[in-house]
Amino acid sequence: MALLLCLLAMFAPTLRADEPPAFQRTEDVIYGRKFGTALTMDVFKPAKPNGVGLIFVVSGGWYSDHAVINEGFMKPFLDRGYTVFAVVHGSQPKFNITEILGDMHRAVRYIRHHAAEYGVDPERLGIMGASAGGHLSLMQGTAGVAGDPNAKDEVDRESSRVAAVACFFPPTDFFNYGKPGEDALGRGILKGFRAPFDFEEMDNDTKRFVEITDEAKLQEIGKAISPVNQVSNDDPPTLIIHGDADELVPIQQAEIMVAALEKAGVEAKLVTKPGAGHGWPDLPKDLETLADWFDEHLQEK
Repeated sequence: MALLLCLLAMFAPTLRADEPPAFQRTEDVIYGRKFGTALTMDVFKPAKPNGVGLIFVVSGGWYSDHAVINEGFMKPFLDRGYTVFAVVHGSQPKFNITEILGDMHRAVRYIRHHAAEYGVDPERLGIMGASAGGHLSLMQGTAGVAGDPNAKDEVDRESSRVAAVACFFPPTDFFNYGKPGEDALGRGILKGFRAPFDFEEMDNDTKRFVEITDEAKLQEIGKAISPVNQVSNDDPPTLIIHGDADELVPIQQAEIMVAALEKAGVEAKLVTKPGAGHGWPDLPKDLETLADWFDEHLQEK
């Protein structure tokens, strides 16, 4: 789990000690709370902001940790004037994917609500991530929703939709994982990631949370957390970069996602890395490809 989360931290360029940062970093901004725990993000503000906000999902194997936020990863985006929000979500093994998705909705709403304070346009927010972070980015792109106008908390009145998505090697369909009918809902290839798929419900008799074992309910949840099933014609333009030798997240996951988006009339692009697995040594070069995508779709014309 930690290995996946550290993937970009390892491959991302690090800032030289003699290189003064051309940005301001604000750590541990609280964007929400749950069960008495603060949900936080780090905000990176460039020297010359361009008015666009990018959300970086800090997640690998649905494990999230503030400690692995790498300033070097942010540099290609900060150099172009993007304000970057590095979002840490409630992490597995304590929280499952459905709970994590709630955190991401909250983070986007918080950023949109405070957009003026951060100097970003609330309608020009992009999102990016890798592996599980890519999955969560796609879920935000396909399943972002309007806010509740009657919510007591003003943040929850905001939309959680984003305007562009760019990500690396994301899971997209847990019931057709690598091939039709392959079940990876914490099983099969993803059996080593069981905790994020431990879904629970309240037992009204015992007043306890109990594991959901009913297969029909699990099928319903699995489909709901698979981005390919959430595609609609109003989804944002989406870029996926994926290695064709990836054994953990088969490139088929990217292929079916892009095909579904294109069928719905949404602009989508797959960049294939020949011979690459779940990450590659020169991955930092591809950060520029993500930045180009956001330049194309989020910059004012």
